[in-house]
Amino acid sequence: MKVALGCDHAGFELKDKLKQHLADAGVTVNDKGTNSTASVDYPDYAQLVSNEVVNKKADYGILVCGSGIGMSIAANKIHGIRAVNAHSEVEAQLSREHNDANVLALGGRLLDDKTAFNIVDRWLGTPFPGGERHKNRIGKIEALEGIK
Repeated sequence: MKVALGCDHAGFELKDKLKQHLADAGVTVNDKGTNSTASVDYPDYAQLVSNEVVNKKADYGILVCGSGIGMSIAANKIHGIRAVNAHSEVEAQLSREHNDANVLALGGRLLDDKTAFNIVDRWLGTPFPGGERHKNRIGKIEALEGIK
C-alpha cells in the first residue's frame, strides 16, 4: 500500500509521527511535506497529496493541519478526491464503507497521537465493500464534479 502524506506547519509534528507509524506497519509513504513548523499555506499540500492519489501514484492520501478542516476543504476541490475530516475511528470506517474516501484529513491540534494512529489504522484497514447503493451515490458525487 502506498500513502501520500502531507501537512502544514500546524500538522508537522503529527505528520512525522504518522510517517513512522505507517512505515512500521509496512506502508510505503511518500512524504510531500512540509518539513518544519515554519508557516506555509495548507492548500498547497492538499493539492500535492491529492494529485498523487488522482494520478494513482498513491492509493490513499493523509493530510494534517491544525483542525483538519482546511485540508479537507482544499482536497475536496480536486476532481476525484473524496476527503473526510475524521475525529473518530467510526467516522473513518464509515467514510471508507459508505463513501470510498480516498483522502483522510486530521487535526494535529485536536487529536492525541494514539487517537490519530487508531483513526488512520481503522481508515486504511477498512475496505470499500461496493454494493449498488453506495456505488450509485459515489457516481452522483462524481457527476457533481463533472467526472461522469
